[in-house]
Amino acid sequence: MTQTDAVSITEAGLAENITTFNDEDMVIEARDVSVRYSGKLAVENVSMQVPRHSVIALIGPSGCGKSTLIRCFNRMNDLIPSADVTGEVIYNGANIYSQEQDPTEIRFRIGMVFQRPNPFPKSIYDNVAFGARINGMDVDLDEVVERSLRRAALWDEVKDRLKDNGLSLSGGQQQRLCIARALAVDPEVVLMDEPASALDPISTQAIEDLITELSSRYTIIIVTHNMQQATRIADYAAVLMAGEERIGRLIEYGPNSQIFDTPQDQRTEAYVTGRIG
Repeated sequence: MTQTDAVSITEAGLAENITTFNDEDMVIEARDVSVRYSGKLAVENVSMQVPRHSVIALIGPSGCGKSTLIRCFNRMNDLIPSADVTGEVIYNGANIYSQEQDPTEIRFRIGMVFQRPNPFPKSIYDNVAFGARINGMDVDLDEVVERSLRRAALWDEVKDRLKDNGLSLSGGQQQRLCIARALAVDPEVVLMDEPASALDPISTQAIEDLITELSSRYTIIIVTHNMQQATRIADYAAVLMAGEERIGRLIEYGPNSQIFDTPQDQRTEAYVTGRIG
């Protein structure tokens, strides 16, 4: 996806500084999404479109709602009893928050990788095969495990130790194992909430290289606090800010060239240049 694929903001009638896309290019669209925890507003009226086969970085200062927003894209906030989500998230033409939608099925189609590696206390093989097994997928598990580990750039390192416990791997390997586990159920979108923040620089580089490679097959939405990382791996960046009232709002969304070189909002410029954050 290139900047020329975006249509003009005014044509779509959406908020200023928010890039929009043609319908056939979109895989996800958030429409006026707000989130409350125990009645307290945390994210307000976020509307944004996510194009296929691209990397979208959610950036902004701590506490601006990045992690809260990314969890809206596959209904992970459903697992928080105090959370209440309003608005719509359209995935392939259907609102994932409608009563007809199965949250478990949504999470297979829109996978998630968390900040800290969280392998199951099972073998490497069983970690990757887990989703296919519990979902009753009629597949060759050996093939699924190998394909997923290859896509996660981990196969060559673990192919002779598939029976070893996943917790025996290094931190970077564990995170790639979690990515392989997410890929094993053949998702269309992969959400990543600061997937490299707990890793050393070498492992971080491996995760960044992997994200770039995976973007040819998957749409990836990543939360990152690292501006350099966002410029390296993302095609588009969405900037969230929270004022004194601590309510996260989307203030600008566009190609990296806009966000980091010619931001349209003064708050974006202040954030990406390090004057606030």
